[in-house]
Amino acid sequence: MHKENQGWQWAAHTVMILFSLTCLLPFALLVMSSITDETTILQNGYSFFPENFSLTAYQYLWEQSALIYNAYGITFLITIVGTVVSLAITSMLAYPLSRRDLPGGTFFAFVLFFTLLFNGGLVPTYLVYTQLLDMKNTIWALIVPGLLMNGFNVLLMRTFFMTTIPVPVLESASIDGATEFKMYYKIVLPLSLPILATVGLFQGLAYWNDWNNGLIYVTNPQLFSLQNVLNRIMSDIQFLASNGELSASAGAKIAQLPSETFRMAIAVIAVIPILIAYPFFQKYFVKGMTIGAVKG
Repeated sequence: MHKENQGWQWAAHTVMILFSLTCLLPFALLVMSSITDETTILQNGYSFFPENFSLTAYQYLWEQSALIYNAYGITFLITIVGTVVSLAITSMLAYPLSRRDLPGGTFFAFVLFFTLLFNGGLVPTYLVYTQLLDMKNTIWALIVPGLLMNGFNVLLMRTFFMTTIPVPVLESASIDGATEFKMYYKIVLPLSLPILATVGLFQGLAYWNDWNNGLIYVTNPQLFSLQNVLNRIMSDIQFLASNGELSASAGAKIAQLPSETFRMAIAVIAVIPILIAYPFFQKYFVKGMTIGAVKG
């Protein structure tokens, strides 16, 4: 029986290893495509083993290094600040909603759920942020719109608090004279690292990959995030490639810009920081999702 169980374990591990490798294949193809010659891709398509290698796409990115470094700084800033502030707001909203003795808790939960189904629309939102709050062409235009836009994270954290934080512990703290805010940051937050890491990862990815806010609210190139800069460079390449006379007048170098391989190179430099950060959150991410997703 022991040998049989051991055989099943080896088989399960083998299957999981194969599944893990298949998850790595798209990223491997992405990297190989980014260092493939443009002509080879156009003629033969994408391949794990290309005939001709080329670093032209990365060379073109290097020529834009000053703009990209500035965009990296902006993206790191909005990701860190936005994630921290968003976690604070989300947790401070989710904790009262998790208390069953909150007056009007059902009504506020319904209002929160209602925002998942309906929103004000693009035009009213734009007018509020640009005319009322005057945030156009400021760093806050890249941070504030993402702070209160995801009721799903609030509901996820609320469910975690309701199913994981022991009510007798909170009652004991209240009897000992602890205020609600003290219970929140002394008891609730230390016991909620899994869900905080999970929601933090969600918010961090949202801020890192956000291009819509920069497209709508920012016209100053010095405030462009990484996604907006890469999107603008890609648009410039496509514009030059589609206008033969303009490309010819600018020279053969511009006429042969690596549009296909450049797309791959853009994806590589944009995803590397996320790949580096994800392993540090993985153990909390799995636990937070399994516990926070329980219906409460």
